[in-house]
Amino acid sequence: MKVLIVGSGGREHALGWSLKKDPRNPELYFAPGNAGTSSLGYNIPIKATDIDGLLSWAKLNQPDLVVVGPEAPLCLGLVDQLKMIGIPAFGPNQSGARLEASKTFTKDLLLKAGIPTAASAAFTEGAQAKAYCTRQSYPLVIKADGLAAGKGVIIAQNVAEAETAIVEIMEKKVFGASGNVVLIEEFLDGQEASIHAVTDGKDYVLLPSSQDHKRVFDQDLGPNTGGMGAYAPAPVVTPALLEEIEATVIKPVIKALQEAGIDYRGVLYAGLMLTSDGPKVLEFNCRFGDPETEVLLPLLETPLLDIMNASINGTMGSLTVNISSRSALTVVLAAPGYPESPQTGGPITGSLQDPGPDAMIFHAGTENKNGQVLSSGGRVLAVTGTGSDLATASKKAYAAINLIRFEGMHYRKDIGKKAFDLQAI
Repeated sequence: MKVLIVGSGGREHALGWSLKKDPRNPELYFAPGNAGTSSLGYNIPIKATDIDGLLSWAKLNQPDLVVVGPEAPLCLGLVDQLKMIGIPAFGPNQSGARLEASKTFTKDLLLKAGIPTAASAAFTEGAQAKAYCTRQSYPLVIKADGLAAGKGVIIAQNVAEAETAIVEIMEKKVFGASGNVVLIEEFLDGQEASIHAVTDGKDYVLLPSSQDHKRVFDQDLGPNTGGMGAYAPAPVVTPALLEEIEATVIKPVIKALQEAGIDYRGVLYAGLMLTSDGPKVLEFNCRFGDPETEVLLPLLETPLLDIMNASINGTMGSLTVNISSRSALTVVLAAPGYPESPQTGGPITGSLQDPGPDAMIFHAGTENKNGQVLSSGGRVLAVTGTGSDLATASKKAYAAINLIRFEGMHYRKDIGKKAFDLQAI
């Protein structure tokens, strides 16, 4: 069978890696892919947001399945367009992707369904947003309403920082049209957790809990990024807490989508804050997280292809999904200057093909040029280790990192520390 994977990051490399393990041995194509995906299949020079280009390729090549990795093509309606020409695609339709395309849409859905989330207010005028901020307690969270590649969230410590954030988002348009509306939320304190469900619009399966690390530096310092590392399962999400999350978040949001007339099929990714008052929704994403995908898929024992087909065909309720009892941890290796102004184009050397047992290297921002692997994005590689526990997985990941070199490479040294601290109590 022939599968097209749309996207070019670590998530897409991990999706391809997982699908390639399938005994059906699918023929993989990546649009546009990266240096790592080229070892699994064929890279084709079509950007993930080139909907017309992707449709033309699909009409000509007739893939058996299209897997849409990033949020942008989902929000642009790629799945809808593929369905119109009879090609199955994994991911929500455009109406479902509004969960990620509009934070205000999601907030309204959550409030109507009674799903716990932060108190907030939305504004289309900068002056009104600034006036609102003068009456609030701090810290305060300022969000661009639309897509911003995981970077459209600013935590303001005082009125001056809030006003600066509003100017950047609404007036300077640093996130483009995504800043036409700004959402201002109360700051929630606690640990974050990521919960991924795969649904056919009615039934769902839960993948292991995970925890991302958004800040660029150790001890959660520095600006937000697309994610500097993750691990799964997250010990902070106990079995009892997972039951609570299912009851108060996952089941109600699927019901709310049904009641809104949205046939949501694909990944429901809930970003949660585990507060002293219980879990509260920070955001919903309409696709696999990155770097969470790099720790979730190595723990999956049921073929990923079966899960995707069940989501598309509406048979999730009859599918048994098996998850390994092992743990996984991934660390992102970033380019110098990331996230503000990453410097790319430098050569990457070391053990990219053989990182050792229980270790995997997923390419994110890389490209092949004249036989040399070069950096091409801010997040360059995601190095994943697996083991019987998180400590072993961590050792495997960091040992593999020691075999990789590129100029200015930086990464967090404390991925997993929160879990280890919790386990030590």
